[in-house]
Amino acid sequence: MNYQELADKIKVWAQELGFQKVGICDVDLSEHEAALQKWLDAGYHGEMDWMARHGMMRARPAELLPGTVRVISARMDYLPPQAQFAANLSDPTQAYISRYALGRDYHKLVRNQLKKLGQKIEQEVGQLGYRPFVDSAPLLERPLAQKAGLGWTGKHSLILDKECGSWFFLGELLVDIPLPVDEAKQNDCGKCTACITSCPTQAIVEEGIVDARRCISYLTIEFDGVIPEEFRKAMGNRIYGCDDCQLVCPWNRFAELTQQEDFHRRPSFNSPDLVSLFSWSETEFLKNMEGSPIRRIGHLQWLRNLSVAMGNAPYSKSIVSALESRRGLSDVLDQHIDWALAQQLAQLPYNETSKHGRLIRIIQKGLPRDA
Repeated sequence: MNYQELADKIKVWAQELGFQKVGICDVDLSEHEAALQKWLDAGYHGEMDWMARHGMMRARPAELLPGTVRVISARMDYLPPQAQFAANLSDPTQAYISRYALGRDYHKLVRNQLKKLGQKIEQEVGQLGYRPFVDSAPLLERPLAQKAGLGWTGKHSLILDKECGSWFFLGELLVDIPLPVDEAKQNDCGKCTACITSCPTQAIVEEGIVDARRCISYLTIEFDGVIPEEFRKAMGNRIYGCDDCQLVCPWNRFAELTQQEDFHRRPSFNSPDLVSLFSWSETEFLKNMEGSPIRRIGHLQWLRNLSVAMGNAPYSKSIVSALESRRGLSDVLDQHIDWALAQQLAQLPYNETSKHGRLIRIIQKGLPRDA
C-alpha cells in the first residue's frame, strides 16, 4: 500500500468532514513523562484526581489501544461570529462565558466526525484498528498535536498556529497502520509574555505550565467547592471559563470564524444579564443548557459562579434581592452569596448600610464603619 498517498487522502477526507487541519505523528511521548510527573507532584492538577490516577498512561497512547502506531491529530475551529470580541468582559453587569462554550458541546460532534474518518480509512484499507478520542481518555493531546504539526505549545500551554491562533478544538484518531508522520512545529512565541502577564489569577506559573488551582477555568468548571476568596475579585464577571490568555495573544488576530453552526452563540446568551441568569430555576437551567458543555456543572455550581460575579458588580438593589432569594440551597452556595452580599453592601455609604441591618446580621462579619 502507498501510505503517503493514503495520508494525503486522509487529510482531504478530514477537511470534507469539517476539520480545518490534520497531522500525523508516532506514539512516542516519553520525553514528556518527566514533566507530566513533575506537574502532578506539584499538585497543579488540583482536585482533578483522575489525572493522577491514570499516571503515565497519558503519555502512552498504545496503552489505550494496543497495536496503535500512529495518531491522527485533528483541529476544528470554534470561534463564533458573534463572539462580541469580549465586549461583555468590560460590562460587570453581564456574564462572560468562555467562547468554546457559547454553542453546543463539542465532544460528541468532533468525536462523531473522527469516527467517520476512521470508517472512511477502513473502507480504503480493508481492515483497521482505530479509536477516536476527544477529551475522553487520559491522553496528552497537546504534545501529540505539536508533534503532528498542528502548532506549538504556547506559554499559556495551549496549541498555537500562525495561521489561526488557538481558537480550535483538538481530537485524536488512534490507528494501527504505519502512515508517514508530519514534521513537528517549532515554538514561535518569541519574547512575548502577554498571556502570562494578563492572567487574572497568575495561574501561569512558568512558561507552558499552569497551576489549575489558580486557573479561573478550573475554579468555575472542574472545581465544585468553595472558591478561595483570594481569587474571587480577580474572577470579575467570568462565570464559566476564562479566555484572557487567548484574547491577548497576537497570533489570534489571524483566527478565522467557524463555519460550524453548532459552535455559534446560542440565543440564551445574546444578552447574558447576571440577574436574569441567576433567576433560572434548575428546570430552566437544564432546559436552556441542553446540548451545552455548561450543563454538566449543574445548577448549584452555576449559581455559585454567578454569585461571585454579582459580588463584583456595581451595587444594585435587584442583585441584593436576587442573592437573598437563593440563600439556604446549600452551604457552599451560601458562603459565596454571603461574600457577594458583603461586596454589594460595602459599596454603600455607611448611613445607607444601616437600612440593611438584617442582611448584615446574616453575613455575620458585617461591614467596617468606613465602608
